[in-house]
Parts: sequence; C-alpha cells; structure tokens
Amino acid sequence: MNDRHVALIRAFYDALGQADFPAMESCYHPEVSFGDPIFQEVEGRNRVMRMWRLQLGMRTGLTSAYREVTADDFSGSARRTVGYTFAATGREVVHEIDTLFRFEAGLIVRHHDDFDFRRWSRMALGRPHGPLFGWTPRWRKTIRDGATRRLDEYEPA
Repeated sequence: MNDRHVALIRAFYDALGQADFPAMESCYHPEVSFGDPIFQEVEGRNRVMRMWRLQLGMRTGLTSAYREVTADDFSGSARRTVGYTFAATGREVVHEIDTLFRFEAGLIVRHHDDFDFRRWSRMALGRPHGPLFGWTPRWRKTIRDGATRRLDEYEPA
C-alpha cells in the first residue's frame, strides 16, 4: 500500500465533490489521460479539466461518495457512487463507477472510469431511448459523438 497515492486519490475525489477545479488539476500529471464509456479517451491536463468542467456543468445536485481506495507505487483503484440530475433531461441518475489510476512523478497520469453504459442510459435518458437503444453500438456512438462535440465546443467561463 502506498499511503501517498491513496491520499492523492482521496484528495482528487474530495476536490471533485466540491467542484474545486484547481485542487483537482493539482492531482493530475500534465500528460494525464482520462477514459470512460462516454468520453472514451481525453488527453492532456487542460483537455481533461475542460471535460470535468463540462460534465459538472451538465449536472445539478451532485453527490459523490468514494470507498475501497487502494494504491501501490504504480497504480490504484476506487469505487464511487455518484448521484445527480442530468441537465439535458432533468432525470435523476445514481450509478456505480469503478476507477483505475496510474501514477507518475507522484501525480495521476491515467484515470479510467468504468460503469454500466446501458444502466446509465436508462436513468439519464429515460424511455424510450434508454431502455430500447442504450445497449446498441449505434446509440453509444451517438452519445459519444455528442459528448466529444460538446467538449470540442466548450469554452469555460
């Protein structure tokens, strides 16, 4: 167990829960990459932080609880339960996220979130789209393309 890396993960999640972007950014390596089922791959600290600003701006009433934080000298993991109102639909979302981290120079250089895309789409999008289409590759591509387009167009305040 590497206590310094466990503390880094906890600091990141505490900052995320408070939307403290400078504190979040201080946990990331300049060459950090982020991936999840929607954004897939986002490269570089500036772009990853834009993605977080975009995501947190699309959600209201964010709750986030993390647990099972472990880390060694090279990698770490954690589980999170996240709840929010998805702004695009006004629907409540509560889902479980499993996260893997890699570290370099005492900072997070790789951050990968994994969650059940189909379950998320049922909650976030509702009927008929979520249950009917949430599992299809075409629907996933539509969601991913839209997220990438919003990230490309996003200008933080």
